[in-house]
Amino acid sequence: MSGYKKLIAGFGYREGRAYSLDGERRYEESLTELVRKACDNGADEVLIYDRSKSDADHEAAIAAVKEASTAVDAPILTGGRVKRLEDVKKYLYGGASAVFLEADNQEQVDMMKEASDRFGSRKIYSWLPDASYLQREGEYEALGVSVLVINDYLKERPAGAAVSGLAGSGGLTWLVVSPPFKDTGEASKTLASAFDCSKVEGAVMTLEETDMNTFMEIKQKLKAESIAVDTFESVVDWKDFKLNSDGLIPVIVQDYKSLEVLMMAYMNEEAFMATLATGRMTYFSRSRNKLWLKGETSGHVQYVKSLRLDCDKDTILASVKQIGAACHTGSRSCFFQTLVRKEYRETNPLKVFEDVFRIILDRKENPREGSYTNYLFDKGIDKILKKLGEEATEIVIAAKNPNPEEIKYEISDFLYHMMVLMAEKGITWEEITKELANR
Repeated sequence: MSGYKKLIAGFGYREGRAYSLDGERRYEESLTELVRKACDNGADEVLIYDRSKSDADHEAAIAAVKEASTAVDAPILTGGRVKRLEDVKKYLYGGASAVFLEADNQEQVDMMKEASDRFGSRKIYSWLPDASYLQREGEYEALGVSVLVINDYLKERPAGAAVSGLAGSGGLTWLVVSPPFKDTGEASKTLASAFDCSKVEGAVMTLEETDMNTFMEIKQKLKAESIAVDTFESVVDWKDFKLNSDGLIPVIVQDYKSLEVLMMAYMNEEAFMATLATGRMTYFSRSRNKLWLKGETSGHVQYVKSLRLDCDKDTILASVKQIGAACHTGSRSCFFQTLVRKEYRETNPLKVFEDVFRIILDRKENPREGSYTNYLFDKGIDKILKKLGEEATEIVIAAKNPNPEEIKYEISDFLYHMMVLMAEKGITWEEITKELANR
């Protein structure tokens, strides 16, 4: 995202429900579904304002942030109900990439330096109620804040008005909170004027529930205004592709996470350009002789993660996020019929981890007599932790041995017991890998 201006989907949350960022309008869909829709359709990040009033409601908001963070790849920024440093930790451990502390709450201001020292400045932002607080930008910078989120920055500013003259002499970057817009045209004009200020790195969008699919549309309008936003741009022109006799190029489609091959289809130039513009896979249907937006009627949409061209420039490999089934038969993949197969030992690291973890989860749900895994679950968390500690010690001892075979054996034992602990605590490999990727 370096160099791009970001569009950020903003939501409020309280009493187990998603609201507009200002907390005025309640959404019918769940927070997770709204976040998923926004990110699938072009939102670069998500901001969730925790407007809970009670401790129980606050814990529910943290759980909602965690659920949303596991549903999308985009970073999630959150904050709001912060009474102590432990709340910042809970947000971060719940999946947030950064936490904002409110500039008009002295308790939270007093917490900024300690939070920055403990968790790192890049994970601590400050929420400013309005642009007048920019006069204290140097103070927030000294406290270790890395980004300012400025509310009402654009509220009274007409579309096209310059914003670069506003106060703010520090070295921090800004996220500006936008008011609701009537349409994408108004949004693009106002945001374009805001992005003229080099300190503004992103805008937090307040949208109607039905408008979560407009982020890419707004980005295209901003791009037309010469604003650098993250859209899909092909490094090879269509004219340089090697097409078949019908003027089409075949597209092999795979799941971006599992790498499972899902289907094969064709594109003409119009389909290719539509795919780049919308971020949704669009093909040319040879049987119907027209464009085919995948999932337009079924809802089984494919969101673009990457497009690659092969060495001969005559085939595209598309990595996508598949919603529902890729195949018209209802199967996840069109390639479900095995013709021939030779057994082999799986050595793909993530696949091995997932397979072993799946067996451990199955033992937990369906105990098997004589199973060592079930023995550990039956004995409980203390026994699991004891074994994990023992295996960690065995690794240390093995590491002093010049023979690498022993340490491989001990690390394998440790990883197995760690996965038992993960299953006991309800933690998945996806959560672990996502946390590592965030670092």
